Amino acid sequence: MSRLEDTWHWAIHSPVFFLLLTLAAYRVGRELRDRTGGHSLAQPVLVAIVIIAPVITLLGVDYDDYRAGTELIAFLLGPATVALAIPLHRHAHRLTGRVVPLLVAVALGAVVSVASAIVLVRALGGDELLARTLAPKAATTPVAIAIAERADGITPLAAVLAIIAGILGAVAGPRVLTLLRVRDHLARGLAQGAVSHGIGASRMLHDDETEGAFAGLSMGLTALAISLVLPVLVALLL
Repeated sequence: MSRLEDTWHWAIHSPVFFLLLTLAAYRVGRELRDRTGGHSLAQPVLVAIVIIAPVITLLGVDYDDYRAGTELIAFLLGPATVALAIPLHRHAHRLTGRVVPLLVAVALGAVVSVASAIVLVRALGGDELLARTLAPKAATTPVAIAIAERADGITPLAAVLAIIAGILGAVAGPRVLTLLRVRDHLARGLAQGAVSHGIGASRMLHDDETEGAFAGLSMGLTALAISLVLPVLVALLL
C-alpha cells in the first residue's frame, strides 16, 4: 500500500501529469468553443481554468508545484507571442497614415487604464497597496508582475488580476465593441489588445486575422506604455 501511495504521489506531482492536464483542459476548451459556434463564454483559457483549478485542489497539489511543472508551456508562450508578428506583417499596409493616431491612442489608453484603476480603488476604500497592485492590470501578465514588483505591489495578486482582465476582455470585449458600433477591424483589434492582452488577442485572432494582428501589436505597445506612465501616475495620485 505504501508503494502504491508513493507511486500515486509521484504521478500527481510529475511535470508530465501537469502538462497533460493543462493541454487536455485547453483542448476541451477549444472543442467547447467550436461546438458552441464560438460562444463568448466558451473561451479555451477560461474553460481550462475551470477544469484545472478544481482538479489540483482536490488532489492537494500546491500551485507552486503546478506552476513549476508547466514551465515548458510558459516558456513557449514567448515564441507564440512573437509569432503574432506574422499576421501583423500580412496586414502592415493598413498602418499607412495611422501610425501617429495609433501611438496616441495607445498612450492615452495606458494613462486611462492606470489612472482609473488607482482612482477606483481609492474611491472604494482600498489602500495604496491594492492600488499599486491593480494599476498594471492591462499589461500582459509577465509585464504586470514586473511592474507591480517595482511599484511595491503584491505580485501574485497582480498576476491574477491581469489574467482576470484578459478573460473578461476576451469574453465581453468583442460584443461591447459591436454594441458601440466599432466596426473597423484595426480599431477593434487595438482596443481588445489594449485591455485584455494575450488572451484577448487570441480571441480576436480566432475571429478575424486582421483584428488579431493588431490586438497583438496593441498588447505589446500597451505593456510598454504602462511601464512608462505607471510610475508617474502613482507618484501623482497616491
